[in-house]
Amino acid sequence: MFFVDSRLDILLDKLEPLAQNAHCDSFLQYYYLLKDNNPEAWNRIWTALSVLETHFWRETSQVEAFTSVILPAWFARRAMTFRIWCAAGATGEEPYSIAMALAEAGLGSHPIEIIGSDANPAALEAAKNAVYREKSFRSLPLHLRQKYFSPVANGSQLSANIVQRIKWQRANLSDSKDIAPLASAQAIFCRNVFIYFSHHAIRQTVAGFAARMSPGSHLFVGASESLLRLTTDFELKEVANAQAYVRI
Repeated sequence: MFFVDSRLDILLDKLEPLAQNAHCDSFLQYYYLLKDNNPEAWNRIWTALSVLETHFWRETSQVEAFTSVILPAWFARRAMTFRIWCAAGATGEEPYSIAMALAEAGLGSHPIEIIGSDANPAALEAAKNAVYREKSFRSLPLHLRQKYFSPVANGSQLSANIVQRIKWQRANLSDSKDIAPLASAQAIFCRNVFIYFSHHAIRQTVAGFAARMSPGSHLFVGASESLLRLTTDFELKEVANAQAYVRI
């Protein structure tokens, strides 16, 4: 995650209470605590700095193109499992939206594996619980909410049939050991993540994906994100009414 100089005060505001709780007298002392790879300190960092702005049915044109064009083309030629990796699953809305879209498209019984990952352990725990409040539903059609969610005391609980479709694990996108077993997926959704990265970090992450993706695999990024000047490993293509990067 990259903070430009004009946002340094935001970074310090987020870190100051963590440094105080760690009994550090200065940011320099806190820096050395983090440099020693203290796992508890880093878990708190992930929770403090993660941007969990997500909701169901976000940027649906890509998901619709995926379920209506890419997956049918795959299963028309082969019967082997199609793997999907949601590389920044946050609290689960995106991978669960994909699982719902598969069910709605009649693809729920096909051999499709969905893996959701995030670096923030608190976000992963929330995703596994799959209980959501109103802000998560601002784009989800009412009939889908009624079909797949049930009211509970602290929100709305997602149907177990959808929850069990996702395999969750922790992964830091800047750590090659974490992404190595995941990036061989036939489709990677890494949307609205690179807006928080430096250009160097984007190049590094995308190169890590490309090294493990097969030719013809698809990488989906957010509508406001572009990789055109950052990689030559992918070709930007239009699929139905959406755009996707295809591994060359």
